[in-house]
Amino acid sequence: MKWLAVSEESRRDLDGHTRFAGVCIRERALISLSFGGAIGLMFLMLGCALPIYNKYWPLFVLFFYILSPIPYCIARRLVDDTDAMSNACKELAIFLTTGIVVSAFGLPIVFARAHLIEWGACALVLTGNTVIFATILGFFLVFGSNDDFSWQQW
Repeated sequence: MKWLAVSEESRRDLDGHTRFAGVCIRERALISLSFGGAIGLMFLMLGCALPIYNKYWPLFVLFFYILSPIPYCIARRLVDDTDAMSNACKELAIFLTTGIVVSAFGLPIVFARAHLIEWGACALVLTGNTVIFATILGFFLVFGSNDDFSWQQW
């Protein structure tokens, strides 16, 4: 197992970022997050396109995926992070984000209760919602800090 032995000096590149097997830790996180997003969208598409379901109403949750990070992103731009006390703007952003996430979980259930979609499709969409929102949360946990590599630079 000689190829597994990696020295600490070879794990650091010129910028001081920790590397393992030629890939930065943040790059590995980005690859993992993209894989999670693909899995979540796969569950959503399976809930829509399987021949036994064949209804595309659950695709409306895509709007919630797009809308969910917007309040928090706006609050991060407006609020100074040096304040240790809770801020009303950030609290409102978290409240609005929570409302959007709850609505994304409620919409497929309402569709299933109204017999627009089957309950199996509802279960697949709810599974996709869980994976997608965990991916969005993971993105903000990994890239949300104000260091030299954050989502604010994009």
